[in-house]
Amino acid sequence: MSEYYVYVYIDPRNFEEFYYGKGKGSRKDAHLFEDSDSEKSKRIKAIKKEGLEPIIRIISRGLSEHDALLVEKTLLWKLGKQLTNVSSGHYSKNFRPHDTLYKKLSGFDFQNGLYYYNVGEGPHRNWDDYVKYGFISAGQAPRFRDAMLSFEVGDVIAAYLPKKGYLGIGKITKEALPIQQVYIKDAPLLSLPLKCQNMADNSDSEEKSEYVALVNWFITLDREDAKFKSKSGIYTPQKIKASLDNQPITVQFLESEFEIDLKKLMA
Repeated sequence: MSEYYVYVYIDPRNFEEFYYGKGKGSRKDAHLFEDSDSEKSKRIKAIKKEGLEPIIRIISRGLSEHDALLVEKTLLWKLGKQLTNVSSGHYSKNFRPHDTLYKKLSGFDFQNGLYYYNVGEGPHRNWDDYVKYGFISAGQAPRFRDAMLSFEVGDVIAAYLPKKGYLGIGKITKEALPIQQVYIKDAPLLSLPLKCQNMADNSDSEEKSEYVALVNWFITLDREDAKFKSKSGIYTPQKIKASLDNQPITVQFLESEFEIDLKKLMA
């Protein structure tokens, strides 16, 4: 329903906009009666102490909740550092992080991204299979499935094996699908002689199936040759997927060790 609006709080002492919000009904007035230690409440109290009231204005109206959230987030991004908002996670991944205008970011200034990928060897995946047949995978739970589904064709990945190091650099050539739907050179992946014998587990479940994305490997290493340097600030989170945009130490390490220009691979 198109009942939502986006509003702004303005400080009458200097006409600065200090808070944006979305809501319906009387939501825009609710902050006047809050009693908290938030920056917003402190600003409102300071205004009232001067015998004044915040200026409250509707910026846009007749919106769906989806559209209201998007308008709110756009305003928060534009004036975020001047505001008292504690920004929500709504659409945060769709907006460029502040303080990054001085550099090019994957996914914003060029189409594809540079990502860390956690190989996570175990009962359902094996690095040797990845190298031999050209793919990566994750699954057995919705959050791992979702990580795989977020990869796009053209994304460049740096594959990391926990307790070993970085093993390869590749580019996604086909977006992730449930393993039963994946073919390698016209042959079902599950029909091939895989070292990992359990990849078919839960393949009848949309939520728990292993999800597979095809990869063109530029370079791969054996486990014993994995690249790593302890106590050097190299990024190795426990996540399946993570952006390397803000990890210059790791990018420099990968480019040096693998003798490869990662930015050129994403062009």
